[in-house]
Amino acid sequence: MEIPFRLNGQDATAHCDDPTTTFLDWLRETRRLTGTKEGCNEGDCGACSVIVTGPDGVPRALNACILFLPQLTGKAVRTVEGLAAPDGTLHPVQQAMVEEHGSQCGFCTPGFVTTMAAAHARGDTDHADQIAGNLCRCTGYAPILRAARAAQAVPVPAHMVEALPLAENTSAGAAGPRAEPPFAPTTGDALAALYIENPNATLVAGATDVGLWVTKQFRDLGQVIFLNRCDDLRGIAVSGDSIRIGAMTDMETVRHAIAPYHPSFAELLRRYGSVQVRNAATIGGNIANGSPIGDSPPALIALGATLHLRQGDARRDLPLEDFFIAYGQQDRRPGEFVEAVSILRQSDSLYCHKISKRFDQDISAVCAAYNLPVTDGRISAPRIAFGGMAGTPKRASHAEAVLNGQAVSETVFANAAEALKEDFEPLSDMRASAGYRLEAARGTLMGVYHQLTAGHLGDGTAPPASVLEVRA
Repeated sequence: MEIPFRLNGQDATAHCDDPTTTFLDWLRETRRLTGTKEGCNEGDCGACSVIVTGPDGVPRALNACILFLPQLTGKAVRTVEGLAAPDGTLHPVQQAMVEEHGSQCGFCTPGFVTTMAAAHARGDTDHADQIAGNLCRCTGYAPILRAARAAQAVPVPAHMVEALPLAENTSAGAAGPRAEPPFAPTTGDALAALYIENPNATLVAGATDVGLWVTKQFRDLGQVIFLNRCDDLRGIAVSGDSIRIGAMTDMETVRHAIAPYHPSFAELLRRYGSVQVRNAATIGGNIANGSPIGDSPPALIALGATLHLRQGDARRDLPLEDFFIAYGQQDRRPGEFVEAVSILRQSDSLYCHKISKRFDQDISAVCAAYNLPVTDGRISAPRIAFGGMAGTPKRASHAEAVLNGQAVSETVFANAAEALKEDFEPLSDMRASAGYRLEAARGTLMGVYHQLTAGHLGDGTAPPASVLEVRA
């Protein structure tokens, strides 16, 4: 399989025998572009960050270590070697890093400057958020942040503006010696036809989870279907009282699009991995992998989300909460895939809380989402969902029953918090003990009570967008 893309301003083609070859390995082993480093090899440290620009013309930082070559078809990529101008003039970020003494050992520096250059090209100024996915152990972040601020005053160099789209001449045929080749459908219809014929294939969307199957578990994925070219599965449509989110919509796009409607959900998504991870991860993948600690399902369930599934030409809808049957088991038929998820447009009454050991780049010990509409001081039709409290994302029906129809009071909320032990028997694992999880869940519920009584008792104002952080 030949993968056409643009590399550091020049057209390139990667011959792909193994569809799960990572871009990081190809860069270092085939092109000998060794500025991009391998650190964690799982998308956490940011040393492998590169800039990827798709047909929309938006440059994004991505982790090359969990980015498979077929995901780059028709895109433009910049590594640290391609940031300087053709005449050798340093990129503004590179120059600022020099002037602000932003590098010591230098191992992390290529990832930092590519991440910062992507933000510079987009005009992003929340530098702490932008580099949360890059780790530095020796320089420290103060000079790096000073460099980011200094660079933002300098215009984007002309050579950093990519000319897209590329002319494609690739096929979705066989990739080398494998008996079962990878495929790359370009529409949802093509995907539906292909998947119904190959129901045992592994679907690859953003690869932020599947990538680790290869880099950490050394699994042979066998037959693979890449979804990255199915543009009709991307996007967010707001119509009437509905918000429909395509399964291939990346989490960073979801985060910004949902903010005007549910700022607490958007703030929760700000703590979903890092910018590099959010730029790759998709909402459909976060749902379909069925993880009990995925961050988006609790909020979506609390909002009454409907999941849209497709199997060949047949489509069906079901409440998202019914999709999760048991740990590792979802209501998904052979050859069926997640097409979209939708929620109703409604007045904002959603409160999201994430409990983890650090603010950025950490998996939830407990993720709580409370949709508590309040009218005339009384709670009506509450919806409460948790991640990390059971083998699946799950509603807290007993706590909901205690709250429903009741006036907002500390006693009512305390009783609902007590009822959580009837809803959940959490497990103990490396992230938290069962007792801690239950106490943390109770704490988030009482935290919502204090948020409600801080001036948001059905007066039409939005709840605060803060997300609780508790260090275990």
